[in-house]
Amino acid sequence: MKAQTVSTQEATGRILCSTIFRPGGKKLLAKGHILRDEDVRLLAAEGMQQVWVTELEEWEIGEDEAVLTVSQEIGCGSLEIRPAAGGRANLFATEDCCLLVDEEMLRQINCTSSIVIATLANFTFARAGQRVATIKSKPFAVGRSDLDGVVGMLKERGPILQARPVRSPAVGVLYTDPLHADRARVLFESIVRQRLERFGLQAAYSLASTEEDSAVARSLQHLLRAKPTVILVASTTAPAGPEDVIGRSIVQVGCQVERFMAPVEPGNLLLLGYKDDVPIVSAPGCYRSAKPNVVDLILPPMLARYRVSGWEIASLGHGGLLGN
Repeated sequence: MKAQTVSTQEATGRILCSTIFRPGGKKLLAKGHILRDEDVRLLAAEGMQQVWVTELEEWEIGEDEAVLTVSQEIGCGSLEIRPAAGGRANLFATEDCCLLVDEEMLRQINCTSSIVIATLANFTFARAGQRVATIKSKPFAVGRSDLDGVVGMLKERGPILQARPVRSPAVGVLYTDPLHADRARVLFESIVRQRLERFGLQAAYSLASTEEDSAVARSLQHLLRAKPTVILVASTTAPAGPEDVIGRSIVQVGCQVERFMAPVEPGNLLLLGYKDDVPIVSAPGCYRSAKPNVVDLILPPMLARYRVSGWEIASLGHGGLLGN
């Protein structure tokens, strides 16, 4: 790609190297615009005799075509591509969803320096119509080999982004206290309601139980029969480990314990188990305040029916200090 100043009459089909403004400051044509015959006539009418342009080499792809090609490969799910001026395209959520990001692959593509991609954080809850990613090309053109490398990587390894829709999730809540079952409900119900309202939800089912193995297990079984998307356990006590009452109870109802402890503050005493595809989340202390904590980080993917693994919980440490 070679920039040069040419006669306005010879500029058709070439790319503007800089934005052109009218004398009053109003933009006439944007940088990166491919000049057409009508543009050339417009420039001539404005009294411009020469213009600074460039043209593509055989081994180059125009910036707009390059970002559109990448945009069509990087995502799946509830996404819409909206091209923008200047070698840019944006991805928008078409419905409420949770954004899943392959962070390692995103880093690899951003190392190419020909195409860069910015996204919302992994596990972000996105509203319908919200922008979730931007793809930007280097100015004017991208080498075909660079573009082929990025597209080849995406085709081989799959998309960077998944926008998993959040459709009619049902949240069950179990309140527990060592002595008085309803004490936990009185203490935490308002906070649980505020937390769920952030996602446009209300608790579909709720029970209260004393913290005894049989009582907690029985309450969990009742909630599981309703087939919720996720069960939250709001207890007034903090466990020493999965061998405590809540942990023993979720094992008793047939759950697999996926993870105890999260590198997140507040919320480091998280206990996560699964009964088939239903996650059961115990996060003591996280319902005493509506401030962000580990529940806010992991609830969006669970509402989208994505199975959060122990490895993904372990990866929350970078950025996991929420309490400042």
